[in-house]
Amino acid sequence: MANGTEETGQYGLLKVNTYYQNIGFPASEIEVTVTEADSGSVITTLRTDQEGQLPPIRLSAPPESYAQSSTMPRPFSQYDVRAVQDGQEDAVISNVQIYAGSTAIQNIFLTAAEETVMIPYPTLWGDFPSKIPESAIKKLPFPSNLVVLPEPVIPEFIVVHDGLPTDDTAPDYTLRFKDYINNVASSEIYASWNREALKANILAIISFTLNRVYTEWYRSKGYDFTITSSTAYDQAFVYGRNIFQEIADITEEVFTLYVSKSDINQPLFTQYSDGIRVKREGWLSQWGSNDLARQGYSAFQILQYYYGYDIVLKEARKVQGIPISFPGVLQKGSRGENVRVVQRQINAIAKNYPLIPRLVVDGIYGDKTAQSVRVFQEVFGLPITGAVNFPTWYKLSDIFNAVTR
Repeated sequence: MANGTEETGQYGLLKVNTYYQNIGFPASEIEVTVTEADSGSVITTLRTDQEGQLPPIRLSAPPESYAQSSTMPRPFSQYDVRAVQDGQEDAVISNVQIYAGSTAIQNIFLTAAEETVMIPYPTLWGDFPSKIPESAIKKLPFPSNLVVLPEPVIPEFIVVHDGLPTDDTAPDYTLRFKDYINNVASSEIYASWNREALKANILAIISFTLNRVYTEWYRSKGYDFTITSSTAYDQAFVYGRNIFQEIADITEEVFTLYVSKSDINQPLFTQYSDGIRVKREGWLSQWGSNDLARQGYSAFQILQYYYGYDIVLKEARKVQGIPISFPGVLQKGSRGENVRVVQRQINAIAKNYPLIPRLVVDGIYGDKTAQSVRVFQEVFGLPITGAVNFPTWYKLSDIFNAVTR
C-alpha cells in the first residue's frame, strides 16, 4: 500500500508537517506513523526533519475517475496519522483522505495534552443537513454600528463555532482566514476536480465567508463568533483535518477576491449545494461546476452561470494583519524598501527554519535573495520561482507574523 497500486498507478501523496504552538515553530525529530484506516496496517514510520516535515508519502487511492461522477464508488482512501514525541502526548488524526493524483497536507500541532481528530466524510459523500436558504444580499441594520468597515476587508482571523449557532456547549476555534477557506473547501469538494471548478467553488466559499464578516451576521445577534460549522446555516468545517495542495495553491492566488455586483460593496452570499440531492435556483451546483469546467468553462463563467451574468469579481483593498499590501512582483534586479522588507522577514523566519539561507539586508534583489526565496517557497509548498509574487508576499507575511508573535 505504501507504494500505491502499481497495476493502475492510482495513488496520491501525503505531506505531514509538525509544529509547536503554530506554523512559526516547526517540531523536529517527531516520530510519525501512517496506518491504513480500515485494516490498521502500518504503512510507514518516519521522523520529521529540522523543518518539522516528512518527505511526501505515496499512498494508494481509488481511480481518479471515481471523483468525476456522483454515481461512482468512494473516490478517496483513508489513513490514520499518529505523531509522538518524548514529553508530549500523542496526536492522532483519523481518516485522512487521499485522492488519486492529489497531494494531501496534514498539519499537526503538538501540545501537552493528547489530541484526537476524527475526520468525517466530505459533504459530497457524507450525510449532512441541507443549507437553509437566505437572501444573497443582506439588508444591513440602520442605523448601525455593527458593520464596522465601510468596505469588505480580508480578516486576519475567523472564529468558527463548531456546532449550531444556539449550541452553547460547542467549542469555538480561531484560525487564519486562508486556513479556514482551505479547511472548508477540503471538506466540501473533491481535490481532484478540474482546476477551474475548484477555483469557482473556492471563490464562492470566500464570498460566502466575507458576507458573514461584512454584515457581522452572528455578532449582530449577540454571538461571539464569525461563522458556524453547521451546513444547515453555513459551511462544513472540521477542526484539525487535512487540506489539499491543489486547493491551497488556488486559495493563495484568489483569497482577496470575492463575488459581488457593480452597484454594491457587499460580497454576495454565494450559497451552494451538491446539485444532486439538493438543487436550488441561483445557487452554485458543486457537481455541476465540475461538469461545466470539464466542458471548458472558466471559473468566472461557472460563477456567472449560477449567480447571474451581472456579477463581478472585486478585490478587497486591505488584508488585516498585513502592514504592507502586495507591491507587485519582486525579482532579480528589484531594489528598494520592499526588498528590504522581504530580506528582514526571511531572516526572522530562518531562525526557526534553518534550511532557509539568511541575507544581508541591503535592498538589492540578487542571486542570494532569489535563492532564499526559492528555499522558502519549497519549504512552504509554493511554486518555486525565486520571485516574490502575490502568494509568496502574503505567505512571507503570514509566517513572519507567526514566528514573531
